[in-house]
This record gives sequence, C-alpha cells and structure tokens, in this order.
Amino acid sequence: MTSLTTFYLSGIIGKEAFDADGEAIGFIRDLLVSSMPTENNDPGHQLVTGVKLRINKEIHCYSFNSFRVVKAREMLNVSCSELIEMGREEVENGLLLVENILDKQIVDLNGRKLVRVNDIRLVTLPTGTFTIAVDIGIEGLLRRIGIAQPIKRILSLFKINIPAKFILWDDVQAIDYSNLNIRLSKSYAKLHTLHPSDIADILEDLGKKSSMSVFSALDEEKAADVLEELETHAQVHIVENLPVDKAADVLEKMPADEVADILDELEDDKAELLLKEMDMESSQEVRELLEYDDDMVGSIMTTDYLSFSADKTVEDVLQVLRHKKPEAAELYNLFVTEKNDELIGTFNLRDLVLAEPTLSINEIMKSEPVYLFDDQKARAIAEIVSKYNLLAVPVVDRNNLLQGMVVVDDVVEDLINERRTRKR
Repeated sequence: MTSLTTFYLSGIIGKEAFDADGEAIGFIRDLLVSSMPTENNDPGHQLVTGVKLRINKEIHCYSFNSFRVVKAREMLNVSCSELIEMGREEVENGLLLVENILDKQIVDLNGRKLVRVNDIRLVTLPTGTFTIAVDIGIEGLLRRIGIAQPIKRILSLFKINIPAKFILWDDVQAIDYSNLNIRLSKSYAKLHTLHPSDIADILEDLGKKSSMSVFSALDEEKAADVLEELETHAQVHIVENLPVDKAADVLEKMPADEVADILDELEDDKAELLLKEMDMESSQEVRELLEYDDDMVGSIMTTDYLSFSADKTVEDVLQVLRHKKPEAAELYNLFVTEKNDELIGTFNLRDLVLAEPTLSINEIMKSEPVYLFDDQKARAIAEIVSKYNLLAVPVVDRNNLLQGMVVVDDVVEDLINERRTRKR
C-alpha cells in the first residue's frame, strides 16, 4: 500500500521543525518547488525541493530532501535529519509558494476568469513531496485563520456544506511573476487555448504591469484577436506600452476599421509613428478611414469584404472562399462589382450554397442592392439594418464605387446605447 500524507500549505507555514532528537530547529516560513520537471515528477505536480527556515533571527533555504512531514490526528509534525543549505542558484531557479503563489491571482482555465489562491494542497509520497492543487474556495480562507473546522461543524447542523473549490496544479497559470525569471511561453502556454474574449476579460481584471506581461506573451495572431476584444481604455494602454514595431505588427493583423478606432484615441504623434511602422497597404487603408468624421458611416465601415465579377461561376467563388478562408463577418454579404469597383449586386452564402456550381453569379445576385453612402450620417445605419434585416450593408461613395461594408456586429452596441438614451 502506498504511503502518503496530504496537507495544506497553511498547515505547515509557521510550524516548528525538529531534529532527530526532538529539539526545535526553527520555524517554517516558505516552501520552494522546482521550476523544472524531474524524473519522478508527474506533469501535474511540482516537487518541493526546499524549505525556508527562520533559525533565531536568520532566514535560510535548506534542501527538503532531509525533511519529513507526518500527520497525526490532523496535526502536522515536521522533522529534519540534517540541515543542508541550498545554493543561491538553486533557490533562484525555484518557485516560493508563499511569496509567489499564495494570495496571488491565477487563471482558472475552466472558469475562464481570474481567481485568488487561498491555500495550496500538497502530498508526501515515497518519491517526495509535491504540490497537487490550489484552493480557491472560501474554505481555504477559513482554514488560513483557523476556523474552518468549527464553521463546518456548525453548518453541518443545518445540513449545509462549504463547497470545495480546487484547481489542479497542472491547470494553474500564475500571473504575478514580477520577481521571477520564468519563460512566458511555458507559463502562459495554456492561456492560448482560451477564446480571445475570455483572455480580454482576464487582461482587464489584471493590473497594468501584469496585463502587459500576459499580452506580450501572445503570438501576433492571438494578440490581434485579443486586442480587438478589449475595451477602448485597455486597447490604448496596451498599444501605448508595446514597442512600436511589436504594436505595428499586431495592428497589421487587425481589421482596418478597428485599428482606426484605436489610433483615433492616441496622440497624433504616436498614431503617426505607428502608421509609418505598419506596412504600406495596411497603413493606407487606416489613413483613409481616419479621414471620416466620427459620425459618418465611413468611420464605422470595414474594408475587409469580398467582391466578385458577375461572370464568375458559383464554383469559381467557392474555390476562392476555400483558398482565402475569410472571417465569418466577411461572409455576411458578398458583393458583385464591375472592373472599376462599381457596385452592381449582392448575394449571400445561402444563395451560393444552394445554387448549381455552373451558374454564373449574375444569375443568383440581387441587382439594385441596398447600400449606404460613406459620407452619410451613421444614424442611417439603424434604419437600413432593421428595415431590410441585413447582417452587412455595402458602403459606396457618391460615384457608386464600393468602399467597404458596415457589419451589424460593429454597430449593435451603439444601437443598444442609442435606444437606452431614447428611453430616458
């Protein structure tokens, strides 16, 4: 039968450690875990390699190999056969649980939110002592102040249980590593699995310094998606504090209308610096959008759209879509233009899928399409969208040349706010 002892960090911190003769050595201040996997280290656990002891008035870190933790009647006893002081490099390459994890914010990957670590659960096996989970529940707080058991006994009289809330160590993504030299690619690897909007929520809950660390660890594609989901004030903070070349690389991967909205909030000098750093094509698209007044349709439209000539077949268009793999919003409405970009028709994905592959776009398109002028007042969008039940409306200039489209996703929040204002 495997011998094991489970205990909590709060139960061992402040405890006295004793030598083989039962004489007190010192008080436990912290536990150190290895930052690198070992032969006996399960990927979901972290091996405890050191212990910080206060002996008289001095604090030093000693190897945990000579320490033994035993639980008797819910009381922990810590004994030490030999004090072996750890080297400075060993300590610096490890992770102190009290100093760097306890009471810190971590990402709950399943709950997709930031939570606070109230306690840490550990287990002692024949192969060593390991961290196995963090306690993020109310019981962890009660345990810390020593009233968990009395409270649980009282609540049991009313058949009320305090729900346990743990996150397995393998799912822990520590955020506040300001004093540690930890590889971001390793620390934040699982953060990449979350939806951009979830990461955006997490960044907005973090402090400014920590949010920059997390954002900087994202690859450019993910960073662009996350930046798009952030609130305006958070977008500005991120862009202003990133190196110009890094910020420009991220902005190039965003829709031009989103970039224009962000740059519109920056100082003119900073915006111009970023535009010059971006590639010419992306920069030019953004500059054209910035020329529109904020209350014009042109300031809201996106220049990411798909247009085809009328003589293309259904199969031709499907092949283009398979090759380009456009974003979902680009498929809300597809446009038909002449060689000079004059808008002559529209069709949607349903029209395309249901049509015979050999049919020409001219045969399935809707001629005389509904559209908006780029210099119209933005309030005209609500009427067009609601009247014709459109997900995307083409935007043309006064010469009927296609300039972009307004996607309902981009205006729905403004429409809701406008409706609330009217009710007041």
